[in-house]
Amino acid sequence: MLAILAPGQGAQTPGQLRPWLELDGVQDRLRWWSTAVGLDLVEVGCDAPAETIRDTAVAQPLIVANGLLAAEQLGLLPATPAVAAGGNALLAGHSVGEITAAAVTGSLTPEAALLLVGLRGRAMAEASARTPTGMTALLGGDPEEVAAAVEGLGLTAANRNGAGQIVAAGTLEDLARLAEAPPAGAKLRPLSVAGAFHTHHMAPARDALRAVAAGVTPGVPALGQLSNADGALVHDGADLVARLVTQVAAPVRWDLCLAAMREAGVTAVIELPPAGTLAGIARRELRGAKIVAVKTPADLDAARELIAEHLPAVTVPAQAGALVGADS
Repeated sequence: MLAILAPGQGAQTPGQLRPWLELDGVQDRLRWWSTAVGLDLVEVGCDAPAETIRDTAVAQPLIVANGLLAAEQLGLLPATPAVAAGGNALLAGHSVGEITAAAVTGSLTPEAALLLVGLRGRAMAEASARTPTGMTALLGGDPEEVAAAVEGLGLTAANRNGAGQIVAAGTLEDLARLAEAPPAGAKLRPLSVAGAFHTHHMAPARDALRAVAAGVTPGVPALGQLSNADGALVHDGADLVARLVTQVAAPVRWDLCLAAMREAGVTAVIELPPAGTLAGIARRELRGAKIVAVKTPADLDAARELIAEHLPAVTVPAQAGALVGADS
């Protein structure tokens, strides 16, 4: 079983799109997608400094666009029922990566995914500006004891990532109390984020997304997608879109997604770009699995080999390195 993973916010790095511009058609594709997100993806993906791409309204579209570029190069877009024919794969995305994954499954078109993530990023940035909030990663300690300690301080265990990592989110005041008395065995690492994502503080963003998502016509997924809410394998496009909306203000249970991968017998993993974080967790949690982190086009051939083994119906574009037309 192959798991194709899409990373979340925090995975972005300055200049991450620059190597992709060497592939035929990529710049044209990014110009087209820029109209959907309301952002010059070429500029922010190639020339913007770290401070600029930390902005939630910039980071989220940039991450999704990069993942979609790679998926297209790997023959996974546009998603069709043929992708699943004789195949043995599933999708999962972490936080905003769920939107990338939804496009790969076919629940969303790439353009719908980009429209949605553009709104998501802006709405979450606006919600973050309402109250001084933040997030702190806790590494180590007993997961249940750490989660209980976090909740006891009025914080939310916003990400339960497996591999001994829980991310606490809430007001800066409550995070300061956590720093003064950390749970036994846990090391704290404050995160450079704009607010308390995946908590009740994001309710305004969730509501803004819900108002627009009601007009989305979901596609029929070619592959199942694990949900951040509970690790369930979702095969219904409408259900998946509804989950994308509610997830904005609900904790990410990546630990449950990992448990579902183990239960499904995942033996190979591809992390779409900007890759690294989820591949690292998978190495610790999915022992023995073949893992490819697609960071640049140089990693595409290794990913294609895994796809050929698990999704034999997938074919790469006829011209190596070429993209299908922008009107596909």
